[in-house]
Amino acid sequence: MANDRSVRFLSALGGASTSRVLNLARIAADNAGNPEHSEKPLFVSPAINRCFLLKHRTRADDAYLFSSPRSVATKIIIPFDPADLRAGGRSLFVDQRGYAEILRDAGSYSTESLERDISVLRLLNAVPSLDPFLLREHLRNNKIEVAPSYFTISDGDQERMHAFVSQEMSQLVMLAGGGGDSSNRLVTAMLSNQIDEKLEPLRLTLGLTGNDFREGVFSWRGFLYYKWSMGKFWPDVIGVLREINKIQPFGGQTPEQKVFLANARRSIIEMVRDNGSHVNKALAIYDSSFGELVNHQTPKAFRDFLLSAPYMFLELGEKLGAISHIVSFWRYRFGPGSPPHIDSEELAAIFQDFSSGFGEKIKGESSVIKKPVVIDTTAA
Repeated sequence: MANDRSVRFLSALGGASTSRVLNLARIAADNAGNPEHSEKPLFVSPAINRCFLLKHRTRADDAYLFSSPRSVATKIIIPFDPADLRAGGRSLFVDQRGYAEILRDAGSYSTESLERDISVLRLLNAVPSLDPFLLREHLRNNKIEVAPSYFTISDGDQERMHAFVSQEMSQLVMLAGGGGDSSNRLVTAMLSNQIDEKLEPLRLTLGLTGNDFREGVFSWRGFLYYKWSMGKFWPDVIGVLREINKIQPFGGQTPEQKVFLANARRSIIEMVRDNGSHVNKALAIYDSSFGELVNHQTPKAFRDFLLSAPYMFLELGEKLGAISHIVSFWRYRFGPGSPPHIDSEELAAIFQDFSSGFGEKIKGESSVIKKPVVIDTTAA
């Protein structure tokens, strides 16, 4: 049973989801009258289908739960009362020790439904972000059909993403001597859950085996999505950081809280800056290798990129997901132009959550958070 910092943080999150938090309780409430939502559920168990999923940066005191070290885990929180998250809930991690039995008890499963939901949870555990676009694509790629209501992607965002991919792919189509119809077919193939014959000429050009090509193309989609996302939300990052830097809680602060909040502000701003720089460097590697392919007809650099893309995709997703989470949560919690109203304890919980997304330890925090491995982009 848990009434931990995660639940306290979720009570502030309320009805929203972010790239690090999938709020299935809110999604279920919003779709109570939608038959497709229940006919094609994300999880068979009603309890798990109304839980919270979090991308959680593991700490030293989490290590005993796992048989091997890991920097990020997917946490499942089942609230005792979805209407009052302060009441706490039951929590567990995907693939912790004794995971199947704990999940069976928490979700009241039969054997068949347990195996199905474990499979879906492991798929969600394998991606670096709970962003709806990436979740939808990953599940489709693994032949898991789920109602669209679980992935709240606006029609406008889908159209803008399609237009962005079309612009990127047009260079490749021109290289092959194709026109508008060829470009549309290639974009459809890139965004499809099937890696079929439409992409076979590209696979042959790059000299990749079927499995390496499939994994590389999925990660390539992720890079395209992240590149599009950076252009979409990055302009709002600076404004949010300014608000974080100047926000003051009401009701006074203890000397310890003052020191902690001051250090936390500085650490969060530095981590967003540094991780944003890493994201841009990783995207530059993609741009450079893709440019070699389309501008100089030399496929080796892009072939090497696709072979390393699955690992780079995970690193990129963790960093960009942490930054996106800060922006989307902050805008949900306070809203543009609204005067912030928050006490010291809640602000400290929010700052701790923001910091843990980067795997850094901020001064004054007792738990040790391991720093993730950083891709050496200069060696690419």
